[in-house]
Formats: sequence, C-alpha cells, structure tokens
Amino acid sequence: MVYKYDFLIIGAGVAGMSYALKVAKEKKGKICIICKTSFDEANTSFAQGGVASVTNLEVDNFEKHIEDTMIAGDFISDRAAVEQVVRMAPGQICELVEWGVNFDRKANGNFDLHREGGHSEFRILHHADDTGAEIQRGLMEAVRSNPFIEIKENHFAVEIITQHHLGVEVTRRTPDIECFGAYVLNPATEKVDTYLSKVTLMCTGGCGAVYQTTTNPIIATGDGEAMVYRAKGTVADMEFVQFHPTALYHQGETHPAYLITEAMRGYGGILRLPDGETFMEKYDERLSLAPRDIVARAIDKEMKKHGLNHVCLDVTHKNPDETRHHFPNIYQKCLSIGIDITKNYIPVRPAAHYMCGGIKVNLDGCSSIKRLYAIGECSCTGLHGGNRLASNSLIEAVVYAETAARHSLEHIDDYSFNTDVPEWNDDGTMTNEEKVLITQSVKEVGEIMSNYVGIVRSDLRLKRAWDRLDLLYEETEALFKRVKASRDICELRNMINVGYLITRWAIERKECRGLHFTTDYPLHAYDK
Repeated sequence: MVYKYDFLIIGAGVAGMSYALKVAKEKKGKICIICKTSFDEANTSFAQGGVASVTNLEVDNFEKHIEDTMIAGDFISDRAAVEQVVRMAPGQICELVEWGVNFDRKANGNFDLHREGGHSEFRILHHADDTGAEIQRGLMEAVRSNPFIEIKENHFAVEIITQHHLGVEVTRRTPDIECFGAYVLNPATEKVDTYLSKVTLMCTGGCGAVYQTTTNPIIATGDGEAMVYRAKGTVADMEFVQFHPTALYHQGETHPAYLITEAMRGYGGILRLPDGETFMEKYDERLSLAPRDIVARAIDKEMKKHGLNHVCLDVTHKNPDETRHHFPNIYQKCLSIGIDITKNYIPVRPAAHYMCGGIKVNLDGCSSIKRLYAIGECSCTGLHGGNRLASNSLIEAVVYAETAARHSLEHIDDYSFNTDVPEWNDDGTMTNEEKVLITQSVKEVGEIMSNYVGIVRSDLRLKRAWDRLDLLYEETEALFKRVKASRDICELRNMINVGYLITRWAIERKECRGLHFTTDYPLHAYDK
C-alpha cells in the first residue's frame, strides 16, 4: 500500500504534536502522525518536573537562563541554539496555554514557579508533579480535534526512504542525500507500507531503553537516531547520556523506573545515606541542587563506596501538607510501596534518563539529509552540550517545532512526491519463530550498556562493549534478512545501532566532559 502526505511526522510526543498543530494552521497540505504505540504513551507523558522559561522578569532574565544552560552543558553548548531557545521560550509557553495546557498558578494568577538543579532562579512552570502528562493531554485534545491532522496509532517506521532505495549507492560522503518518506509497518496487516512525503519530521524521542534501568518507557529504543544513521545522516554528541540522579529504587521496577522529580530537591529535599548522613558537601558547593551529572556521579560513588543499592532523598523536614500538595503523584506512588514520604526517606538511585546528542540539526531543525527535519530528544540542536539543564527539554521541543514548521512551510512548494520509490520487498523471508533470540539480545544490550557504558566509563569497559555489540549486530542483521519485519526485531536493530553510537562517541572523547566521565582521563579531585 502506498500513501502520500505533504507532512509525515514520525513520533507523537510534544515535539511532533506541536509541529503538527503549527503547520496545520497554514492549511498547506495533508499531515500524518505515525505513532508506534497508543497516542498517550510518548516519553512526554513521563516528564514530571516542568518547563523552563523566563517569566518572572522582576528577578529573572534571559542572560541568567542562557548562562545557567551554558554552565550545565560544560560550555559545549552552541550559544546560538541556547539563545534561540531561551528567547523564544516565553512565546511558546503562551501557545501551549492557548492549546489548552494548564500550568499551576498562584492565587494572584502568576505562574507558580519551581527551581531545579543548575538554575539560578525559580523559572520552572509545572502542573503539580505530572507536567509531561498535562502537556500530552492538552496537545492530544488539540490534535484530535484538528481536521487537517491524521493519526496512525500502533504503526512503526522501519526505515526512511532515500536514493539508496532507488538503487543509488549512498555513503557518508554522498552530497545531497534526500528523504522521500518512510517505510512503515502496520502490525494489523503485518505489511510494510510505503509513505511518500514532501517533508518528513523525525521526533521519535529518546533511547533510555538501551539501558537496564531507565526512567523512559520501554518504547524509547532510539528509533530516529538509528534510522537516520543507517540512511547516512549525521549524528553528534551521542556520548552524553544523562542519568537522572533520583529514580525511585523499588526492586523489579526498571523499565521504567519511577522518576522522583528534580523539583523535589528544589523544594528542599536533601540527599542522604540510609543512616542519615549527608554527602553532597564533599562534591559540590551547590549540594543537592548541583547539576545532574555531578549529583549522579556522587550518588554512584557513594553507593560503590558503601556497598549500597540506593541512597535516600529526605523531605521529612518539610510541611507534610505542602509536600502532599506539591507532589501528589509521588506521594501516592511511594505510599503504594509502603513509604510515607512525609515521614520516611525515599530510596533513590540514578537511572538512564535523557540523550543530549542525536540527529544533528541546525537552528531550523534541518538535518544533513534534505527534506528531513528532526526535533525533540532524538535531535542534537546544540542546546544541551555536555549535559542538559533540568526542564530545558520540553521547551526545546516546542521552540524547534516552531522553527522547523516555519522553514518547512516556506519550502513545501519546492518539493514533490517521488513516485519511483519501490514498495517494500519481503519476498523469500519467513515469519519469525525465534522470539527468544530477540528477547535475549535485548537483555544483553541492556547489560552491556549498563555495565560498560554507564555513569563511569573506562577504555577497557568501552572496548568490551564495542566487541559485544559488534557480535550482536552481526547476529541481528542476519536474522533481520531472514524474517519478515516486525516491531520487536526492528527495535532490537535500533537499540544495537544506538548502543554502538554511544560507545563509539565515548571512545573518541579522550577527556572527562559533561556527562562523559572516564577513569582514564580524570578531571575532578574527588575522583582521583
């Protein structure tokens, strides 16, 4: 089956939905959103903390937010990208509100702002402790009610279509690689359909599922980065994997691990060992509000030093009613496993959380492949540099949805559908009966990445990861050629590709910088 859409959007989180709503306003063509699961299961839904934007001009300003972002990113961030996001943020907040997103407000009507690690001021807009779910809800309602946007739930993008599929040899040195759409699996028919497009947007979210323990849902398998890399597109900064310092430690819950928002430390939460001793004073003068890379490494070091499987976050000194009011979902979650956070410490440990690198794009969200845009977590805009500042991700997605929408609308009339694209050929392949091989390989990827490419790395560990991933790659590609395309084997391919990219970029960075910390190139005195 062949479909034609002017705008093909692969991914249904805040990035994809914002872009769809923005281009739909101009009524310049058919829009389709491809969603690999149900519409409400995007990574966006799992974001608790909030959205960073300068709104309280009495104490805050753009320069402070820019400087905080640069410092958190270890000055690897692209200042032009930082300035664009920070300065455009307030306008995008207004648009989110217009689309029906509710942020908490004070009695006087002003936004109730939180402060999080690395921020010099209170500038985090939020909705209790489930901001991502509220944004997803508001945008889903707006998208579903828009007659110009078609949604394909439970469809899986297998590959983007380029000249390669027309018989042209495409390498990383090939100039003017062009995207003509994507091959998309419909699980209901078990067929791979051809989706031709004038413009394609990649916004598939993160890749935390390549690790054993992650705050991401199991669908975060790095599909966008892997597809674009296989199509010879440019990726960057893949070594910078952010581990959230405070995921709830509850045995058996690893995919996803329940996130204890950074806002809880901004609220006054104190990190302690289980015996009550504090430890952050040994690592950073900002204590529990230091940036995430510093806090995650400190927790990792204390766990190893004392033989612990977790440390603790303490909010027992805060007003119980206030705690329950600000963090109702966290309170109920912890209560469900026997922890009253107003009386007991919260057991926490780091978990894979966010990919700061990804598909390299410019200020308009354009990738190195023509007619292909990338926004959201799968992209590398340069905003985050070596480490993402808390709550900068959701606003980045909406800002780049704006710039990508403007640019693609300006150029949509320059493009046409390429009707020479062949349909997907699965002749000679068979139904996959070896599910156990895929399941086992997925487990192996998680073990490899967590054991060898985690918070603390070394040349020896990275070499071991490289060798193990190479073997898995060869086995999986051989299996992929033998069987019909299915979501599970396609996700496995993507996970292996992304694991390889993270490892390769980590091997090539011969220094400790941002989120990349290696024992072979120590920087900080406390790690020597």
